[in-house]
Parts: sequence; structure tokens; C-alpha cells
Amino acid sequence: MTPAVRYTATAKLLHWLMAILIPAAMALGMYVEGLPFSPEKLKLISWHKWAGVTLFMLALLRLGWRLFHPPPPLPASMSPMLRFAAHAGHLLLYVLMLAIPLTGWLMSSAKGVPTVWFGILPIPDLLAKDEALGKLLQVTHKYLNWLLAATLAGHVAAALKHHFVDRDDILRRMLPGNADKQRR
Repeated sequence: MTPAVRYTATAKLLHWLMAILIPAAMALGMYVEGLPFSPEKLKLISWHKWAGVTLFMLALLRLGWRLFHPPPPLPASMSPMLRFAAHAGHLLLYVLMLAIPLTGWLMSSAKGVPTVWFGILPIPDLLAKDEALGKLLQVTHKYLNWLLAATLAGHVAAALKHHFVDRDDILRRMLPGNADKQRR
């Protein structure tokens, strides 16, 4: 099998879907945090939790896809240090895409607040009710989100650097709509 030149259509779809949903879920979570307790706040918290469960499932799907569909190789012109940084950054993104919804799920469980995905599918609690643990998980969830925001900013900055400074195909191979042949 020859290495892919671009990401698969499925990998691109998962990437860009998460690129939209992650910042949206983060923004909603930050917005909700500042609201006074009300029915509106509870509704928005439910939406945030639905997004988190969805993102967790998409992250698992994306990780599974990537395990069986390796990404295209990095340009040979990249230094070993930049290659290490690229791999470490992607690893951190995957860890955070799993850890953040998981800490949210654990937090909801510890706070005794059930999650019902889209109001239809009850998500089982992973922990018994423990208010102190719930508060610790809330802080952990918040700081992991800030780490994700910084990592995403670095990811975007690196993609733009590759496109505008290095003028290589790192960004182009992930852009949707490339007409060249690609594996599905």
C-alpha cells in the first residue's frame, strides 16, 4: 500500500466536524458558567453535555479511523524537532479530545446530575454522588479546556505557518474539496 498524499474524505469530515463542534461546545460551556441558575441555564447545560457526549463518540471514531488509516507523512524538509512537536501536538489533541468529555461525564456523575443524550438516551453514571469530587472534576474539566484552547491555537498557527511561510502542502491536504484521488 502506498502512503496517502492527502487525508481520506472520512478523516477530513471528522476533523472539520470537530473543528466546528469543539469551539462551539467550549464557548457554550464558558457562557453557561456565568449564568444565574434558571431553566434557561439548565437547558444550555444539557446542550453542552449533549455536545460533549457527541464529541467523545466522534473522538473515539476519529481515533479508530486514524489507527487503520495512517496520516500522510510529514514533509522530508521538516526538522526532527518539528516532527516531534507535530506528533506531540497531535497526541495531546487526541488525549484532550477524550479526557475533556470524560471529565465532564465524571463530574456530572459525581454531582448527581444525570446526562440524557438529546433527551432520549440516558448515559450511565460512572461515579457515586460525591460533591467534593464533583467540584475537583469541574476544575479539572475547566483547566483541560484551557489547555485544549492553547493547543488548538498552536495547531492552527502551525497549519498557517506551513501554508504561508513554508509553502508546503500540510494545510492543503486536510482542506475539504480536494478533487485529486484519495482513499476513502
